[in-house]
Amino acid sequence: MQAFYSDHFVLPLPPGHRFPMAKYRLLREALERELPEVVLQEAPAASDGELALAHEPSYVSAVCEGWLDAAQQREIGFPWSPQMVERARRSVGATVAAARVALQQGISANLAGGTHHAYADKGSGYCVFNDVAVAARLMQAEWHRWHRRLLRVAVIDLDVHQGNGTAAIFRDDSTVFTLSLHGERNFPFRKEASDLDVELPDGCDDSGYLHALDAALATLWQRHGDTPPGLLFYLAGADPYEGDRLGRLKLSAAGLAARDARVFAAARERGIPVAVSMAGGYGHVIEETVALQLRTLRLAVEHHRILNACEQAHVPTAA
Repeated sequence: MQAFYSDHFVLPLPPGHRFPMAKYRLLREALERELPEVVLQEAPAASDGELALAHEPSYVSAVCEGWLDAAQQREIGFPWSPQMVERARRSVGATVAAARVALQQGISANLAGGTHHAYADKGSGYCVFNDVAVAARLMQAEWHRWHRRLLRVAVIDLDVHQGNGTAAIFRDDSTVFTLSLHGERNFPFRKEASDLDVELPDGCDDSGYLHALDAALATLWQRHGDTPPGLLFYLAGADPYEGDRLGRLKLSAAGLAARDARVFAAARERGIPVAVSMAGGYGHVIEETVALQLRTLRLAVEHHRILNACEQAHVPTAA
């Protein structure tokens, strides 16, 4: 399985900044030690033209040329720097690359990404550009160029925070279905309307979460009828975990693994390629966050193995 990383591009954050920048390097190093079958590649940088598929050109220019004012930088949560721009480009490029590979091989991953709070015209909540929105639009354009037909896309956003930027970007786009399962009382406090929003109370545990997820997935497939989406973006946030500083939910590590297994099994059953992004994770102990994300990637590797085995045997890929 191929995965893409961008952790060599580190933001010069001030002392005490709560964004866990080190987790991306730690995750890559854990993969190198424990999952050598994952082929790691440094992410390419998204171009201005690619970014403009989901963002206002004036916003892309403001970010890339350093024109963001103090209020815009505060909303993003990062001070502007050339490193911020390069990291944001690479984070998008990683999801673009993962989506291309997924369409060919069934699954691929971005070791970062899931920057779902970025709108077309602004960034927010540690998100500069919206990697999934850009990648979805680009894959649709490339698919139409090569196959002369529409590529329908679904976004399953299981970060603990609502994917408000993604929902806003695709609000009037019937070709992209947005599903967000998130904490009702968590950031962002002003939500946008996804195609399907499931709000969870503080303290929601494994049982309540998985029950809600099962119902949401059933609704997703029901709304697509006999034509399931041709590509799935899965935001596998680690922040619903009970040990997360910002999550407010109470999922165990086993509950998160069961969540991931459900998503991969549902995609396998329907033959839908999956591009995985790690999204959020703000554990009190950073090693716990990394371990949760590593477990997600173990399940992704297992998904890849099953797909390969079924392809070699020429059998359907049902769960």
